[in-house]
Amino acid sequence: MSNDSSSPVPAHLPHLAGRAYRCQCGCPVFFRNSTCLACGTPLGYDPAQARLLPLMPGEQPDTWVAWHADGEADDGKQNRDTDAPPAVYLRCANLQTPAACNWLVPLSEDAPQVLLCQACRLNRTIPDLNDEAHPDNGELWGKIELAKRRLVSALLVLGLPVASRVSEDTERGLMFDFLRSPDFGPHILTGHNTGLITLNLNEADDATREAMRKAMHEPYRTLLGHFRHEVGHYYWDRLVAGTSWMQGFQELFGDETQNYAASLQNNYENGPRPDWALHYVSAYASVHPWEDWAESWAHYLHIRDTVDTALSFGLSPDSAQLEFTPFTLDALYQPEDPNAQVFLDFLNQWTQLTTLLNEMSRAMGQPDFYPFVLPHEVVAKLHFIHLVVTSGSWRQEQAPDPEHAQEQELN
Repeated sequence: MSNDSSSPVPAHLPHLAGRAYRCQCGCPVFFRNSTCLACGTPLGYDPAQARLLPLMPGEQPDTWVAWHADGEADDGKQNRDTDAPPAVYLRCANLQTPAACNWLVPLSEDAPQVLLCQACRLNRTIPDLNDEAHPDNGELWGKIELAKRRLVSALLVLGLPVASRVSEDTERGLMFDFLRSPDFGPHILTGHNTGLITLNLNEADDATREAMRKAMHEPYRTLLGHFRHEVGHYYWDRLVAGTSWMQGFQELFGDETQNYAASLQNNYENGPRPDWALHYVSAYASVHPWEDWAESWAHYLHIRDTVDTALSFGLSPDSAQLEFTPFTLDALYQPEDPNAQVFLDFLNQWTQLTTLLNEMSRAMGQPDFYPFVLPHEVVAKLHFIHLVVTSGSWRQEQAPDPEHAQEQELN
């Protein structure tokens, strides 16, 4: 996620990267683009740099390098006095499939060459693209892959472990099954189970997903939201379970050893607890501490990516006339943390931004951009997640006890 914008970024914000990119011709291009629509220059996303690069052919067949003219790299920062060769890439093998993947794969001379990018290597099962009974499988899979790439790009920028359980880390990695429910068979459940995230292909159909959203009385339901929620379960296993963070987790989210299946059943039969809005970011978060974590984690990713995107395009509510009640340090999990004020300013920036964007949505007759309210207890949970993510402690912690591994299912 590169920040190519020249707009100043407030120093108090933990700015990671953005989504504003430009082609070599100067025209804006976007995260999903594989070609500049203005000049036809090929484009590719390099996850290592978190940048969408304009490309030109490399010296070897079917290879690519970042576009440059007269020896100057596309960003103008290459040292002309050095002899370091430019990075050489292959296009992801899924570029020409319905996934339309525009990510790049570095050309390797020291290891067997992989043909799939870092995001596509996470797939274990994809839909049958030759299923004559379901010709829309390719279209639906393409929507899913676009959302997944957005997720993975943000996880990488945050410095989180992202390795394929299929081919890179068979013990603790991450992988995806994208399955379609049989026409006359059991319904595929979207969920997480010890590193495997299953997503029902039908969730990519807008009408089906909207019908489910209404049936479940949810204010928000998107493919990206599903991914962010389910990957939250995975990172609970990776970052929290069996680590020194467990005490803080239980203080904020509750006792995760309570019967998960019974908690789900109680929610489906009786609905959420009446006071959920005072303690949780969503009704579903009140089901069980694991779901509270996953919902809060999803919102943390919502906030980080959206604020970064806004800033990269120069959108900031600082100059807008917005009245709101800011959160104060006492709402945070660790108000004494040296960077507590940084996170607080960031969260208050989010509150202002969503106030502005909600009003803009209403001006178009659309549902609220962010149809949620953050009670103080959720602010503490978001701060806790921020501390876990930014600590990098997962690099030192041992593997969690398998008995703590989550088996999560939504619907």
